[in-house]
Amino acid sequence: MSSHQAAPRHAVRRRFGFRSCQLPTGALVFVLAVDTLALGLLTASVLHTSVPSGEQLLLAALLTLAPVGHTELSLNAERTRRRVARSHHVNMTSVWTFSGALLLPPALAAAVVVAVYTHLYLRVARAAGTPAHRHVFSAATVVLAVFAVDAVRLAAQVLPPPGAGHGDATVVLGSLLAYCAVNTLLVTGAVRLARPGTRFLSVLLGAEFLLELATLSLGGLVAVIIDNTSPWLVLLAVLPLLVLEQTTVVRQLENQVDTDTKTGLLNPAAWRWRTQRMIEHCVRNGRETAVLLLDLDHFKTVNDRHGHLAGDDVLQAVAAVLTDEVREKDLAGRFGGEEFVVALGGLRPDDVASGRAREVAERIRRSVRALEVDTATAGRVGGLSVSVGVATSREHGAELDALLAAADDALYDAKRGGRDQVRVHHPEPAGPGNRPFGLHFGTSGI
Repeated sequence: MSSHQAAPRHAVRRRFGFRSCQLPTGALVFVLAVDTLALGLLTASVLHTSVPSGEQLLLAALLTLAPVGHTELSLNAERTRRRVARSHHVNMTSVWTFSGALLLPPALAAAVVVAVYTHLYLRVARAAGTPAHRHVFSAATVVLAVFAVDAVRLAAQVLPPPGAGHGDATVVLGSLLAYCAVNTLLVTGAVRLARPGTRFLSVLLGAEFLLELATLSLGGLVAVIIDNTSPWLVLLAVLPLLVLEQTTVVRQLENQVDTDTKTGLLNPAAWRWRTQRMIEHCVRNGRETAVLLLDLDHFKTVNDRHGHLAGDDVLQAVAAVLTDEVREKDLAGRFGGEEFVVALGGLRPDDVASGRAREVAERIRRSVRALEVDTATAGRVGGLSVSVGVATSREHGAELDALLAAADDALYDAKRGGRDQVRVHHPEPAGPGNRPFGLHFGTSGI
């Protein structure tokens, strides 16, 4: 599902900007449409809803004060999580907003969302550098999710006074799916429009999506408990949330340690460790592994002509190509400078025999050749190319260093043969005319 295959002259944009004016036109229109729809539904609901009862107002107050207290108790952890997370639309407030959607009239539940997200922005999002327009969009998606839950209740013909009789498992599960679908799909749509090369499944099935499901599930349990016992028992959810949040922060920090900050790919140490585990797994299951070593041709010229900031944008664009052209289970990393590496795991013997690794390398080479990178400091940069060396475990064994050395030999041959090409290393007997066996990383400007 590579965007480069659909648009050969793909222009890579910078990451989702901090200002709405930096968004691509399609993404900006989408965000404004979602915000407008949420505001319109909220306004119409307020105008057509009767005055809430005292019990409903008390429950709304509790579902507002509980997340406010939870946010204050976890202030540092939440700010840290937002700084290191790849996306910011998922947060622990879903426990409270989903409970409100199940137990309150839609207008009052949406008012809880507005109050909670206003406090969240003032105390967390703003300090973490999240732009206001993105926070407003996140709140708008939750408001629309609240109305989706109300639609599920109506469709199920469960129409007692809000706050009573909502323990029905079908309604709770249906509401959870509706809430999650609306919120997640709207955010995923915005990300896809803002970053055209983003994989849908990588957003939808990522760790933050699982966190969203966990918080919504807890929110459903909270709603059932409140509905059948006492609203004050909502406070029992605060401690589990604090523990869950701390665990999430630790996991995200671990991921950040493994990531190259400039490209978002694995750093060398993380790539080597994970690739070694991949090779061992393939050996146990009778599968093969291939290693691709890539080097941007004349990258020093790009830096000299356009500046290092433009060079960083080019590196990010090439990293996006690697992410697009390999499978989710493959491993792409940056080895420093303009050098990249990819491990293709789980290859069948016939995949190796048919040259599957070379095909992947050729796709990457063609996509890099087609790149036109929109840089922040030097306009559009094109005319890029990459040389690729390929080695497979079937021919070179299951030792990672041996695979890297063989791929490095092949990369050297590609450079020496004219660059912008793929070479596959095949074993040959050692002899007087052969080049010494060894790595030569760090060949900037070759």
